Amino acid sequence: MIKLDSGNVLLKPSHRRQLMAWLRRAIRLGEKLGNLVVSLTLQRIGKQYEVRASVHDSAGNFDCRRRDRDWRSAMRDVVMTLTAKIHTQRLAM
Repeated sequence: MIKLDSGNVLLKPSHRRQLMAWLRRAIRLGEKLGNLVVSLTLQRIGKQYEVRASVHDSAGNFDCRRRDRDWRSAMRDVVMTLTAKIHTQRLAM
């Protein structure tokens, strides 16, 4: 399950679809682990965007955070980190 809290950032439906496309691999890996819950928070702080992700699954819990000038690059870095960490958890099980 994915929970997205866009905070004070207005995301268009096309942006949400793009985000779900980026998360597709992480979701697939998380389904194999079981009980995957990803909470994404997007906030604008000054001239930067901050993306926070907290992941809870059967292998453990972890958090990721990234700040950048563009929401896409910040979100993309967090998604790549999530995918890598979920993959590592899957290999460890």
